[in-house]
Amino acid sequence: MDDQNDGVAVPSLDFRRLTVISALGRGAKGVVFLVKGEETAAEGLMALKVISKDLIERRSKDPKSDGSEYRRVSFEQQVIRRFEHPLLPKLHGVLDTEKFVGYAIEYCPGRDLNCLRKRQTERMFSDEVIRFYAAELVLVLDYLHGLGVVYRDLKPENIMIQENGHIMLVDFDLSTELSPVKTSPRSPQSAPIRSNSVAKSNPVHKKRRSPFHRFCNSGISPDDTVALPEAGVVNLENSEKSNSFVGTEEYVAPEIVSGQGHDFGVDWWSLGILLYEMLYGTTPFKGINRKETFYRILTKTPELTGETTALRDLIKKLLEKDPKQRIGSGEIKGHDFFKAVEWDSVLGLLRPPYIPVIATAEGTEGIEKKIDVETVVKGIFGGEGGGGGGDEEDKGEDNEENNKNRNNNNEKGGNEEEKVNKRVWVEGLNNNPTQGGDAFLVF
Repeated sequence: MDDQNDGVAVPSLDFRRLTVISALGRGAKGVVFLVKGEETAAEGLMALKVISKDLIERRSKDPKSDGSEYRRVSFEQQVIRRFEHPLLPKLHGVLDTEKFVGYAIEYCPGRDLNCLRKRQTERMFSDEVIRFYAAELVLVLDYLHGLGVVYRDLKPENIMIQENGHIMLVDFDLSTELSPVKTSPRSPQSAPIRSNSVAKSNPVHKKRRSPFHRFCNSGISPDDTVALPEAGVVNLENSEKSNSFVGTEEYVAPEIVSGQGHDFGVDWWSLGILLYEMLYGTTPFKGINRKETFYRILTKTPELTGETTALRDLIKKLLEKDPKQRIGSGEIKGHDFFKAVEWDSVLGLLRPPYIPVIATAEGTEGIEKKIDVETVVKGIFGGEGGGGGGDEEDKGEDNEENNKNRNNNNEKGGNEEEKVNKRVWVEGLNNNPTQGGDAFLVF
């Protein structure tokens, strides 16, 4: 039977009709597997997020739990069903068995932005590459805010690279809903973005001057940029706010740390952290432990070393500690850093800066496929009691060592050709993120 939401049927997945190829990552409650569907409705490669019902039940009984475990699982699926945007996942199926719940989305062969950054010279991106990914992030955050969704977990590990080179934002279990962003009188509402509006990449079709180069150097004046359709800026004084403590510690906004309540502005702060990391190869406020990181977020200014540039100015304005003074969507799109950007053309760019090698479903025949999902999940979570992860919003212990392990795992994962070995990837995934601040699934 198919699940339905707003009249749209979503296939129910059956393990017996799925070929489990490998594990892609793990998080606080579950594991993400690379699977191949055998039915027409779910053929091809997919990323299947599998969540243990037993683990959710144990954590819900923990005294530290806020009782949100089941709600989060349900919310993530429901919010994904609403998406109609080429930079956001589509729900290809839902899983509900005696032991597991989960869902499947598109598989992104380019891995995540963190892995891509580490492949660069000195582990940094050029301003031109940053401009492209930043523009796509502005568009997708605009779309989410228009739906009333505050993402709340923007970090490079949650930004995947699709087969056409465009990004896909994933992992919405920490998101929340507020009243949607209202359109400013000076900023007409942008037209709905259809899911098929991203152009498919064509490696054979090449031009002397790439569309990406023209995208970064189109010479559009700031006046032209201001006139483009864009989503409105939320009124921070009158907007609905959330008081939850949520996010990955190096990326959380000051208003989350201080507990004063937060809204859509926290996503723009996290964008500033992300741009800083792409430019300098590290986040600006990282301390030796969680307490020092939060102290730096609340009191320190980012060290923007180097000559004054439009990018550094944008980062400075995004990392404004007062959310009422922090720039929002309209000001971001009109900033000098984006003055050469044709916003209507970003999603149709044929040749983004990086297009991954495509691994087809047919090309997986030689990979080990006899993987038992229950064994893998138990191997990772089986020894865990109810504690240590009851409240995902309040990740209260230091995670310096876990961050190091995460980075090491990402570096090892950079080899696209490495052979899948169950023992190896179970051990690699078995770094328990619930003991620290990296308690999120990495697709």
